[in-house]
Amino acid sequence: MSGAARDLLAEVDALLADDDAATARAYPGDATTRQPVHTCYVSADRADRTTPSLWGAEARAVLDANAGDVDALARLLADIGVPLAPADAEEVLTRVRRVLRERPVQDLRIDLEDGYGLRPDAEEDAHAAAAGRTLAAWRDDAGAPFVAGVRVKGLQPATRARALRSLDRLVGAAADTGGLPHRTVVTWPKVASPAHVEAAVLVVERLEVAHGLPAGALRLELQVELPQAVVAADGSATVARLVHAGAGRVEGLHYGTYDFSAALGVGPADQSLDHPLADHAKAVMQLAAAQTGVRVSDGSTNVLPVGTPEQVRDALVLHGRLVRRAHARALRQGWDLHPGQLVTRYAVTVALARAELAATAARLRAYAAGAAAGTLDEPATARALAGALLRGIDDGALDGDEVRVATGLDDATLLDFAGRTP
Repeated sequence: MSGAARDLLAEVDALLADDDAATARAYPGDATTRQPVHTCYVSADRADRTTPSLWGAEARAVLDANAGDVDALARLLADIGVPLAPADAEEVLTRVRRVLRERPVQDLRIDLEDGYGLRPDAEEDAHAAAAGRTLAAWRDDAGAPFVAGVRVKGLQPATRARALRSLDRLVGAAADTGGLPHRTVVTWPKVASPAHVEAAVLVVERLEVAHGLPAGALRLELQVELPQAVVAADGSATVARLVHAGAGRVEGLHYGTYDFSAALGVGPADQSLDHPLADHAKAVMQLAAAQTGVRVSDGSTNVLPVGTPEQVRDALVLHGRLVRRAHARALRQGWDLHPGQLVTRYAVTVALARAELAATAARLRAYAAGAAAGTLDEPATARALAGALLRGIDDGALDGDEVRVATGLDDATLLDFAGRTP
């Protein structure tokens, strides 16, 4: 490099120094922690230490009744839009059964908001404290959710005091009985402005100090269920400011299907995850969260697998199609409100990961070798390919050995390609 070029580089570095620093702070990159495939919501009056195992048992009963053998599972997945060969269906069925037995619930929120309702203060006090003890019990339970937490009421004036009171009691009870799980999340519903996020940060910071918890023990999720949380009065994307108001504590943005749809005037019969307005909101959420370390989760369907056998099957097919649709739109997490939905959540997730293994591994192997594979992949695509394989291992769809054989890569290289630390 010539002297003139070195001088020019120094000038450009100085010119962009502040912008480089601001970009690094605002966009640190994708999250490197394991992402759950779902978040299950259970009302605080029904949640206890046994809830995950009970959900697993009920999910296995639904599986047995609707997809308990290879042919039945293949038919269900074909109706969903994920066709499988009989040999593949046998492998998927084995793996789904294992997941439902060993850790059926990956992420669970004990709900003190809409799924719980308005109760007398003494009753909610008791349920909040019990929820804290339940979270403490999950801390070292191998079969418990690897992410857990609570959804409190919103920070609107009418519910603000109740939200803080419940969260204080929950955190205090957990701290007094063993501490919180290693990934504990507080979900704040009906977030409307960056000021709400700043207030939520203040609340969890103060509660950590008050109850002797390490800084950062309480993570945040923001529930996007108001139109003004997506688009502000000036036409800008509010949700982008919500992410950056979180002081590094925001884990995710969760779409609230029914509040959001109702606020836009969508009729009850048309409120769904695949409504065009829902797609628009989630796309804006994904754009706002990209490269920030914040993940976006799909919402829920209120069509539950209950009733007659025909109603149960129709609900399973609907849920499975929505899970399949979300995967295609890079939404790899969603809400599950009933144990039966775990069947289609895992069946679709496992089936897709296994169906994509050969092609994904071949592309990554070719990229690592610098060989022509018919597709000219970029480093960012290699990261996505490695990330997809690691997700498959995390979710029980793939085994580490088969991924190593298929890619020809060792664990350290695979983690490096995916941007994860060992």
